[in-house]
Amino acid sequence: MNSRERFLETMRFGNPDHVPYFEDGLRKDVLRTWRRQGLAADARLSTMFSADRREEIDLDVEPHPSPRHWPSTLKDLKAFSLRLNPDDPFRLPLNWKKHTRAWKKREHVLMMRVHNGFFLTMGVAGWKRFHELMKLLHDDPGFVREMMCLQAEFVAALTERALRDVEIDAAIFSEPIGDNHGPLISPKMYADFVLSSYRPVMEVLKGHHVDTIILRTYANARALIPVLMENGFDCLWACEVNTAAMDYRSLREQYGRGLRLIGGIDLDVLREGKEAIRAEVEGKVPPLLAQGGYVPLADGRVRKDIPLENYIYYRKLLEKVTGS
Repeated sequence: MNSRERFLETMRFGNPDHVPYFEDGLRKDVLRTWRRQGLAADARLSTMFSADRREEIDLDVEPHPSPRHWPSTLKDLKAFSLRLNPDDPFRLPLNWKKHTRAWKKREHVLMMRVHNGFFLTMGVAGWKRFHELMKLLHDDPGFVREMMCLQAEFVAALTERALRDVEIDAAIFSEPIGDNHGPLISPKMYADFVLSSYRPVMEVLKGHHVDTIILRTYANARALIPVLMENGFDCLWACEVNTAAMDYRSLREQYGRGLRLIGGIDLDVLREGKEAIRAEVEGKVPPLLAQGGYVPLADGRVRKDIPLENYIYYRKLLEKVTGS
């Protein structure tokens, strides 16, 4: 099987030759540190371990030009809407036609990032706008709902434009919705203000037969999972979260095959040594693999404070456990 076939078969709870492993890529500062620890200057980690190639299409869903002051009233939205032109040629990646020709022959996994989630979509980049948004949710919920719907209609049109040219294997909604304690708004509010606005985007994805809809979250989003699943999300990719709160074994026990999973391996154990690594990998990965619909992966990007020896041990152990 090639990487694409392997991923699709895994997401269908089928029988891949082995589950895919996605390499997130290692930054130059990590490699520099590891070379001081013995990694050869010409060594390529991509040839040292098996990995499945994955590519993400990044649609530009930001308002252009970026507003100096984000809208706070319904009257502001008309002018703001002019910044959301789905036909702007610069919203698709450079060399789009060249890429789409190449993607028709691809054997690797192709995903598309289609939405930045609630807070980023509402312009939150610091405390001032966050405080303003929290007041708006209480004082003018109609405005918040209208702004989310306006941007979702724009995203749906842009996604439709892209999917006319390319077939993807999964769509990703990014959602930095809270912290390790949980989401910053309730499940009811999230369903009302956020998930309801996603419907036109979901319709486009469904129309183009995109079967895997991923929520990639950077927070403890466990409380939101029921309303997410009710609104079309069927795959969770939790990054840099408290893995105890988002333990994939308990999530699978609770939600079964309705929720496919990517990630779930606690990156912190790579700092702790081989015994901790073995306990983490052997305790989590085999039972999830046995149930299917799971792609094992560390829950964050590898940092330079992780020793090379530990990383090599982790990757070789993962290959052994998954049969890669």
